[in-house]
Amino acid sequence: MTTQNLPESIESKLKNSDSFSVTRKNQPLHDSVRQALESYFGTLKGQSPDNLYDLVLAEIEVPLLEAVMEYTRGNQSRAAILLGLSRGTLRKKLKIYGMLD
Repeated sequence: MTTQNLPESIESKLKNSDSFSVTRKNQPLHDSVRQALESYFGTLKGQSPDNLYDLVLAEIEVPLLEAVMEYTRGNQSRAAILLGLSRGTLRKKLKIYGMLD
């Protein structure tokens, strides 16, 4: 994937980020998301989806949060650092998805 097709703001963030780049090591995740979206579009049979961005984020965010919280054994500070979020933002997301104790 090149950054040529990305909006300028995203392209700038990717170029300036030390922690993320779309490389071969990220490719399996990229391919899995792409394949899932193509499958989803195939089920629509010509209908236009509503709120696709929010749908995709929710579908990806929940297992991401679950996996990171398991990996950090529930340590929200470590999880926030891993995710590149503030601890407050992480707690907000955990609350939204009913994942707070």
